Amino acid sequence: MIGKGSAISSTLGALRYGNDPEKQAELVYSDLVVGDTAEEITQEFKAVQALNQNCERNTLSFVLSPTVTDGAQMNAEDLGKLTKTFIQHMKLQERQAVAYVHRDKAHTHVHLYVNRIDLKGNAYTDSFIGKQSQWAAERTAKQMGIQTVQEVQLEKNKALAQTRGEIHKAHQQVIQGSTKDLQTYINHMQKQHITVIPVINKSKQLQGFRFEYKGQNIKGSEVHRSMSASNLLKSINRAKAVVLSGGSIPIAPSLAKAVAKKVLKLVIDKGIGYD
Repeated sequence: MIGKGSAISSTLGALRYGNDPEKQAELVYSDLVVGDTAEEITQEFKAVQALNQNCERNTLSFVLSPTVTDGAQMNAEDLGKLTKTFIQHMKLQERQAVAYVHRDKAHTHVHLYVNRIDLKGNAYTDSFIGKQSQWAAERTAKQMGIQTVQEVQLEKNKALAQTRGEIHKAHQQVIQGSTKDLQTYINHMQKQHITVIPVINKSKQLQGFRFEYKGQNIKGSEVHRSMSASNLLKSINRAKAVVLSGGSIPIAPSLAKAVAKKVLKLVIDKGIGYD
């Protein structure tokens, strides 16, 4: 779950967006308001905001986003509990508030609007409200038993590490085979369901490679250092140009220089007897 927050001045516009029928909006939480429309709720907010003339951005706007999986399993009551829990962690109780869920996209999310001015005319401090929103969302997710942003990121990192490992393993198998040129390398990798994407600069020169596999698009050097553009070309090609799909593409000077240095070092190392 992710939480984002900010102080805004356009209360009416925000409420209209939150309660937009085209967004499949549904009310999931309200406190200290009796109106139904954006116009009615705005007037109620303004009546309290009149108690504090010094605050211009007098409405707090939050977006609460559970993961796609969690959001799909939560009904209006669940999202109402989530919103209330978030408000408690933000210490925004006893303030006018209203929240709507949007289900027009796969990623269910809640738009929450809270009056920054309380019933005594005191303004809520919005310093670091972005960080506070993240922290409150984290606490809310744990309390509700749904995924936190850290847990989601950990899963992504694990999946990415596995994908990198599989790409590197396929690369090693192809390199150790009878690969004499770049196009052959690309074709053999494609047989492993890995798409090698040459990166061509504005001067129509080859300057690198990206690898696409299982929905991931990764720079070669980020897969493994042995798969950087210079290392890859050193392994399979030492010309000043490469042939791709029947056409010759020059190698960018900076990349050609890097390849030359690596080849020179390889020759020197072999001469000294390191290999």
